Amino acid sequence: MPLAPPVTLDDLDCRILRALQTDASLSNAALAERVFASAPTTMRRVRRLRETGVIAREIAVLDAEKLGGALIAIIEVTLDRQTTEACAAFEAQVCAEPGVTQCYRVSPGPDFVVIVELADMGAYDAFARRLFTGAGNVRNVRTFFSTHRAKFEANAPIGASA
Repeated sequence: MPLAPPVTLDDLDCRILRALQTDASLSNAALAERVFASAPTTMRRVRRLRETGVIAREIAVLDAEKLGGALIAIIEVTLDRQTTEACAAFEAQVCAEPGVTQCYRVSPGPDFVVIVELADMGAYDAFARRLFTGAGNVRNVRTFFSTHRAKFEANAPIGASA
């Protein structure tokens, strides 16, 4: 499947995106003030950025520690068969799991790296049994458990500052 051409962004678009990546809860008036543009112009730009898919979605980033903590596991998975269909099936199965926060196909090395946030080791054990034990196409699983998260951001590089 061919990739869609990238959306052309000017300086104002970049300023808007940087501001929204920092705080997506800004009102349109506050956003306009922050990016030095009029409120109607800012509203039109944000609407266009949503319609073109540059802004895929807006979410709240929660602090897991304040919610009682979470076990973060970084999992490397190697499959027996790496056909397009086998990779897509594994990816769909993993991405359907609510504890999975990130899933990447990678190369070289393992076929996938999966980031999971679960309540505790018991929840990880149940997750691993469900997805990896007895799975016909999983050859190897290697899991690392986070002892400290130094940084977590969901910001994409934008324009000239990338």
